[in-house]
Amino acid sequence: MNKDLIWQRPSFWFKVAGFSGAAAVGLGAFGAHGLRARVTDPYLLEIWNRAASYHQIHSLAVCAAACCANSEGKPAFVAASLFSLGIAFFSGSLYALTLTGNRKLGAVTPFGGLSFILGWLSLAFRK
Repeated sequence: MNKDLIWQRPSFWFKVAGFSGAAAVGLGAFGAHGLRARVTDPYLLEIWNRAASYHQIHSLAVCAAACCANSEGKPAFVAASLFSLGIAFFSGSLYALTLTGNRKLGAVTPFGGLSFILGWLSLAFRK
């Protein structure tokens, strides 16, 4: 029996990437077609689009990290974790900001950006 923690299994990260990617496409489509009826501020619409773009890119990055997991091991799992946190904090806070108009939610966004950066650096500085 494999005693790896769930986050140390590539299959877990493929599932995360799949669900995240599907959500990114759905939220991007909602931003393009359904959101304009609810949000008229062009700045907020641009924020939504930025969130969806980073969400899509980093869903692919989670998938790529899962693909590298067998050869790279822990750094790939750390990267996938950080990319996922980045999606939640960066994109999630921007989606919420757009829907609520509460600009205080933007205070969370830099933590997501930092998670993205650390995810990429964890791949760059692997042993």
